[in-house]
Amino acid sequence: MLKQAQTQRIITELPGPKARALLERDAQVVSPSYPRDYPFVMDHGRGAEVWDVDGNRFIDFSAGIAVTSTGHAHPQVVEAIRTASEKFLHISSDYYHELQVKLGEKMNEIAPMDEPVMSFFTNSGTESVEGALKLARYVTGRQRFIGFLGGFHGRTMGSLAFTASKYTQQTGFFPTMPGVTHVPYPNPYRPIFAGEDQGKAVLNYIENVLFESNVPPTEVAGILVEPIQGEGGYIVPPDSFLPGLRDLCDRYGILLIADEVQSGIGRSGKMFAVEHWGVQPDIITTAKGLASGMPIGTVTARKSLMEQWKPGAHGNTYGGNPLCCAAALATIDLVQQEYADNAARIGEYLLGRMRELARQYPIIGDVRGKGLMIGMEFVEDQQTKKPAKKFVSELIHEAFRNGLLLLPCGVSTIRFMPPLMLPRELADEGLEIFEASLKAVAARM
Repeated sequence: MLKQAQTQRIITELPGPKARALLERDAQVVSPSYPRDYPFVMDHGRGAEVWDVDGNRFIDFSAGIAVTSTGHAHPQVVEAIRTASEKFLHISSDYYHELQVKLGEKMNEIAPMDEPVMSFFTNSGTESVEGALKLARYVTGRQRFIGFLGGFHGRTMGSLAFTASKYTQQTGFFPTMPGVTHVPYPNPYRPIFAGEDQGKAVLNYIENVLFESNVPPTEVAGILVEPIQGEGGYIVPPDSFLPGLRDLCDRYGILLIADEVQSGIGRSGKMFAVEHWGVQPDIITTAKGLASGMPIGTVTARKSLMEQWKPGAHGNTYGGNPLCCAAALATIDLVQQEYADNAARIGEYLLGRMRELARQYPIIGDVRGKGLMIGMEFVEDQQTKKPAKKFVSELIHEAFRNGLLLLPCGVSTIRFMPPLMLPRELADEGLEIFEASLKAVAARM
């Protein structure tokens, strides 16, 4: 059955002739800094399926790095963009328009804070993080920050100061923004602190080691954290961690900044990942899945904080673009109505199936996640947990050849982040391709 289905998916060699021609053109004019894992050249997509320029069909378990939350070309999102585009394409943030106001109202409705919020509109995740950092410094009068090893927050100079998932992201760009101190992120599968709850141990380290010896807590403006680490390995922290971090911030007057760029807007099965732990941040950053692929993000903060910004304290040209706002409103509506629930349901199903695979294949060290934010970590040895980096690379390429799009994260983890609308039949088809690819790679390595 797999061979028959596989023939229907892949009809040319990969990359095919049209794809090869475009790759050659790309090499002449596009920056080589983009970290492309394999030569997929997209032509079009529908839902969780995509086709390349040569007509090969793929199941998409990457969603443009967790961006196309409602699937590719969702009719409701496309119609919202089309309707907005017929009115006007742009008005700078020096002026006003209703779609921006409506999106601000919607963010106020869905934000997991116990007071009203206000939003600043950005064009990307890294810009959202930059805005959050500026706001935190502005309202606290403090200069220092705490970030986490393994974190990814963007590549502009402020957010890059926090990014610590791969040294290659930092290489050649030092010095970045000063004042950032990194601490371990609590990883239950790879504990740093022996014999303790890793969440409590990290909190103890911050308060009783870092604050006592190196970083005056009265100088810390904010702690920037991913509720579920993304690029660092799709790591779900212990239940003690985020509530404890909230308590620590409250005791020292530090702002808790939740980077929900990847984990937010239904990805974890709830609108925001912090809701799994009942934690209320002071500032949330969003982007990625907010508008199903249109470039928009937000810095969403407690109103008592953001209303302190004076006119001109922060701004941009494209923030709150009408087409992007329209797409975001349509996306949030779909996520609220059905796709967050679907992510929770299908995610639980996928986790169960993947844990069955882990029992069959010793090279799978850990399976973890919430909703459709799932990580599968591969190790050469179950005891030493030595990362199986080469195996992961081979497996991702094998899956591509068989018609499945995947991306890595961490040291040796594959992340599963399909569109939130993923139906059960495509979940099964994707898993079928994945297991066949896993079996093939395991047999030859």
